[in-house]
Amino acid sequence: MRKIIVTTNITLDGVMQSPMGSDEDASGGFNYGGWTAPSADAMTGKAVQKEMNQKTDYLLGRKTFEIFSSFWPSHASMWPAIENGTKYIYSKTLKNSDWKNTVFLDSLEDIKRLKNSEGPHIQVWGSSELIHLLLENGMVDELHLRIFPILLGKGKKLFHNDTVATAFTLAEHVITPKGVFIATYRREAEVHPSAPAQTRIDNYLKR
Repeated sequence: MRKIIVTTNITLDGVMQSPMGSDEDASGGFNYGGWTAPSADAMTGKAVQKEMNQKTDYLLGRKTFEIFSSFWPSHASMWPAIENGTKYIYSKTLKNSDWKNTVFLDSLEDIKRLKNSEGPHIQVWGSSELIHLLLENGMVDELHLRIFPILLGKGKKLFHNDTVATAFTLAEHVITPKGVFIATYRREAEVHPSAPAQTRIDNYLKR
């Protein structure tokens, strides 16, 4: 079984939209594109490069794929791994692309089969809606987060209310001089709801 690894920049309030520039994704009237710039430094750049250098396959949502496919094929020397790795695209509408090593998936069952197949681990970049689907179904094995010291209040967020309650273990972390928290979290187990308050009281009184 392959691991699904979400790697992303996020703000303190969980916004992940358009971190690198205003031309990435301005949907929903988002006008804070490029919010990573004030806190970016050599350490954050090294962390991103480490992710880019992994031998991996990729799982991307349609919008992220369209952004990536308009840029990376003509800049392959900057990110050889994504050029050579298999790119699995989750989309109900796209069916083909000229970008080599691209495969299209159109259902959650397709993603489950991919996860249960043999091969390298799978990185998810961007793709907030796809990440929500994966988190709803308990399919994220690791979170590689670069948490920037900024609040934006609006924008596409990493987590939402339908996420399956899950415990993660902090496996690695470092804090940059500019306050970016770079962390690797590994899935531990699902978290089950607590017993109702009265049940907890009754059990305590029986002791």
